[in-house]
Amino acid sequence: MENLDPSVKDANNQASNPVAMRTIRFHDYGEPADVLRLEEAAIPEPGPGRIRVSVRACGLNPVDWAMCRGHFAGQLPLPRGIGLDVAGIVDAIGEGVTDVAIGDAILGAADFMGGSSAGASDRAIMYYWFRMPEGLDFVQAAALPMAVETAYRGIDALGVRSGQTVLVHGAGTTVGFAAVQIALMRGARVVATAGPTYADKLRAMGAMVTSYGDGMVERATELAKQPVDLAFDAAPIGGSMMDLIQIVNGHPERVLTVSDFAAAAEFGVRASYGELHTLRYDVVGDFAQYAAEGKFTIPVAKTFALDAWRSAVEISQSGRARGKLILLPASD
Repeated sequence: MENLDPSVKDANNQASNPVAMRTIRFHDYGEPADVLRLEEAAIPEPGPGRIRVSVRACGLNPVDWAMCRGHFAGQLPLPRGIGLDVAGIVDAIGEGVTDVAIGDAILGAADFMGGSSAGASDRAIMYYWFRMPEGLDFVQAAALPMAVETAYRGIDALGVRSGQTVLVHGAGTTVGFAAVQIALMRGARVVATAGPTYADKLRAMGAMVTSYGDGMVERATELAKQPVDLAFDAAPIGGSMMDLIQIVNGHPERVLTVSDFAAAAEFGVRASYGELHTLRYDVVGDFAQYAAEGKFTIPVAKTFALDAWRSAVEISQSGRARGKLILLPASD
């Protein structure tokens, strides 16, 4: 385990200091590996309408690194925590909460806006939650919330329906992988762009798969064998926006991106964030049930102990995560 910040006590001494917990957070803005640190903080108490969980698994997302670099800068005081996707055991309940009890297993999103720590901690205050269905483990559960919400919201905003042909660009990302499954559930034909890691799994689901890079327009068009109605962009920013517009026959309004907002503004493509539509946290519980039944999945690349967080950051920043990265805080 790394050395903790010298201004705090040894976080291993949990037994003698039960009001403290380990948490990963940043006190200044900058590159995640430079500004994040594992330190000890007071265990937060849930306010009205909130619960606290003993964290069993915490999924990491690109927004964590964006926050470190200054997303929300000036809107929220420092320090801030990382880790929005959480699965754990309820250990405290705030006023007005009636849908869970102490000891229940839940999944959902940490209330990173409301406190100075988030899900990458021994304890976390939750913003929204659902009971974990039987048959779903903590790691699988922690992979779901943000990928499901983002993909569902984007597919819904595009208006994907049965009989349409949809391109999902970046289908090997967690959001893209979710979007393929959601589009297929709606009865759409799906052409997916992905690397070799998940190509076979995507084909097994029913998607037609091709690779990225030069010739993508021609390959996707040939696979579809009919006009592509809509395109969902979940790929890392890579200069492919004009290709996506070409695939949908030159109609930028038929493309929605969850990643390349600069290109969206430049070319008139729709952006996932900035559109006037409601966040779809409400569907996460349904998809947790689908996952428990083996009807839906988000690939998990690797799990890490909380004190091995630097390895998770390095893999994520390399762009070669190839699935969800999950922290596993020590739990009592």
